[in-house]
Amino acid sequence: MKKNTAEVNPLQESFQSILNTIESVLWSEINLYSWSEFYAPLKYACEGGKRIRPLILVLSAESVGKYNNDAYLAASAIEFLHTESIIHDDIVDEQKERRGKTSFHIKYGYNMSILTADFILGLILNITGKLKDPRIANELATAAVKMSEGEMLEIRLGSTQNLLFDDYINVVAYKTASLFEASSKIGAIIAGGNEEQTNALANFGRYIGIAYQIHDDLVDWRNEERLFNILIRNNDHPKEMIDRMENLFHNYIDKAKNELFIINDKSKLSLEDLLNITVFK
Repeated sequence: MKKNTAEVNPLQESFQSILNTIESVLWSEINLYSWSEFYAPLKYACEGGKRIRPLILVLSAESVGKYNNDAYLAASAIEFLHTESIIHDDIVDEQKERRGKTSFHIKYGYNMSILTADFILGLILNITGKLKDPRIANELATAAVKMSEGEMLEIRLGSTQNLLFDDYINVVAYKTASLFEASSKIGAIIAGGNEEQTNALANFGRYIGIAYQIHDDLVDWRNEERLFNILIRNNDHPKEMIDRMENLFHNYIDKAKNELFIINDKSKLSLEDLLNITVFK
């Protein structure tokens, strides 16, 4: 399969109203810093993107109870953490383009990239200060730690000649799925979900995150230098490995859907739609 590099958001048709509110609150937070030297770089870094993770947060909140503007503030923090990770990730991977435009570090240089990422962490801390439940800050911090561990693990494994299947899954679980998991779990927390609902939605987020990355790697494996490529090239039977990955992709989709069994039938429809749109993007 060939990946379409045009930044088209397939979620707009189904979730336009929620996405519009996510966008509005996100840019309200950004505009608080119009006085800053980081304002223009910050806007550039945040432009585009499908807002999948913020949407997971809001829909998770919606699935278990009533929610207010806190859900959208937390969704902004999630998107800022994702943005900050992209800046660093593109430096590490020497990526020249992102979302159909020049990568941040190519446009602004390394010094501004490092400092803008630091500045974004300040924005996240400011938002968590507005939110009453300390568990939100804890989940964001946990996600940030796991994402960093995942990035470091990927760097270390990139030079190994004995990359294992489980190594690849561990990187995906930490680097990508941890923020999906935080998104859905925070949504449940904000809406007052009980322990069973919160754990189920956290698992849902983790599984959809793993499926999302596996699908992305299956689409791009011939074109990009990723761990997945190394796994395929080092295997004596690459077709079998690809088939195994495709089966695993579908298994994680099924596992994500199974976590929604405890959610009210009507409430979980949006999450199921999101799952189908996101992983088959």
